[in-house]
Amino acid sequence: MPRTRSRTGQTPGVHRRSVLAAATAVAVAGGTGYALRPDEAGAATDAAATERAASLASSRPAPAAPLAPCTRGTTLDSLATPRGTAGYRRLADGPGWRRVVRTALAPARAGRAGRRTALAAFVQLTDLHLIDTQHPLRLEYLRATDAHAWRPQEALTVQGAIAMVERINALRGAPVTGSPLHFAMTTGDNTDNNSRTELEWFLTVMSGGRVTPNSGDPRHYEGVQNSGLTQYWQPDAAVRDADKRLGFPHLDGFLAAATREARSPGLDLPWYSTVGNHDAMPLGCFAGHGDSYLTELAVGGRKLMELSAAEAKALQTALRAADDPEGARYREFLKAHTRAMRPVTPDEKRAPFTPADYLKAHLDPAHLGPGPAGHGYSAANADAGTQYYGFRVSDDVIGISLDTTDPGGHYQGSIGAAQLRWLERTLTRNADSWAVLFSHHTSTSMDNTRPDPARPDDTRHTGADLLALLGRHRNVLAWVNGHVHRNVITPHTGADGGSFWEISTASHVDHPQLARIIELTDNKDGTLSLFTTLVESAAPARTDFTDLSQTGLAALYRELSLNAPGASTVLGGGPADRNTELLLRKG
Repeated sequence: MPRTRSRTGQTPGVHRRSVLAAATAVAVAGGTGYALRPDEAGAATDAAATERAASLASSRPAPAAPLAPCTRGTTLDSLATPRGTAGYRRLADGPGWRRVVRTALAPARAGRAGRRTALAAFVQLTDLHLIDTQHPLRLEYLRATDAHAWRPQEALTVQGAIAMVERINALRGAPVTGSPLHFAMTTGDNTDNNSRTELEWFLTVMSGGRVTPNSGDPRHYEGVQNSGLTQYWQPDAAVRDADKRLGFPHLDGFLAAATREARSPGLDLPWYSTVGNHDAMPLGCFAGHGDSYLTELAVGGRKLMELSAAEAKALQTALRAADDPEGARYREFLKAHTRAMRPVTPDEKRAPFTPADYLKAHLDPAHLGPGPAGHGYSAANADAGTQYYGFRVSDDVIGISLDTTDPGGHYQGSIGAAQLRWLERTLTRNADSWAVLFSHHTSTSMDNTRPDPARPDDTRHTGADLLALLGRHRNVLAWVNGHVHRNVITPHTGADGGSFWEISTASHVDHPQLARIIELTDNKDGTLSLFTTLVESAAPARTDFTDLSQTGLAALYRELSLNAPGASTVLGGGPADRNTELLLRKG
């Protein structure tokens, strides 16, 4: 079958790459020519990429026919809905969210539903924040001044993430086009505290296997939730803590259930990974992985669990400041509070991981799952010390994963000049393909231009600089990201006429705990549509306090996040940021 470019608007009917047959997904997973690999300088190796693509094209099986569109399992169909307006609120099944058509960048022409063909469909997961709650470097004690600094649901991040994997596996294709999903992408903060325990849990959840979300003493929990401190929810104890006074339940056996082995089926479709600041740095903000004191504390036998409100406020202010990127004040603070630390069981597996460790773990065949090998990262990334790459989604669409973490420290992001040049080249060389970008940080959270200690001459650039570059390329359709834990969709128009949508999705750790399906379609009328559809995990909306099974805990994870003291009530976004049709003019 001859290759057909959807951008020409010629050949009606189902597009050749509108769907992926199962066998095609395997070919992509094996990396047989779809990855746009960076060389040591960060550029694409054109000759090798061309040869690999030609080889794949000759052996690629014909795609399967699309399934009938199905909204089951999405927030179009139903939504876990709070009951009541005060106190501890329970959840139950409720009505879904409607789809909103947004025309800021192109008109919605009549009859497009009967003309459109699918270009690609994928799922975004973001800000999983898999948490080792017993880790000595956690900041739970800031709850003395900020109620949301510690969240009652944090011991259940693994069970919640597995339930999201189960939901994605159960989807019967994309809800608008019926296209099988091409891949899943995580857009960073896959881990919470740059801990090897958390990285192992994340990779196992995504690729499949057994996970024991416990560290330290395997026989019992050693964290704030059995500390007897009333500022934290003590689920197993009779003590009337601050959260129980708000209606949180007493649950015998909760901590034993939360830390026992869980099983993940792993995703059934290829998945790719993007790095976030919590993956790149301890606490998501401190540069310098060679710091021996923080490493010794991470793996050691002492943990700070309690502070006065005044001390917590002072420390929180210091942590938010951008003038201490290596955490010197934080280290001095911890040293001054050594005597207040409680004994815990040391665990070498809690050590921080470096960017090189992160790449090595993704490239480990033990975590291959459905592929692709390295989940986007390659040996070339490991050799060059880079964490950005491109990959071929379909004949007409490429994906680009960026590294917006700032190695100089702090939780806000930026992008280096070398990566920006690589991005410009990649977009130019693939000008005949539509492009979807992925990053952790949003355009408004990339304002940290601290130099990279390893590359001091590599000028850092802001979100505004990245927006200007993307606006020059008419093949850019979307920039998909996370970081802000909120559903926000923003139209952008460049000075040179390029336009695209920035799609930011809420986290999986804070309510409402959503992933997002994104479908790209050609409307055959001079416009394109991006359909965004949010999905919840497979856990039931209604909880049962006597059900401490893996599924029961995943349901409880969602309900606890709804009730977490200090939690924002606007992270779900407005109707125009949830289930949408986003119109674009074809460049």
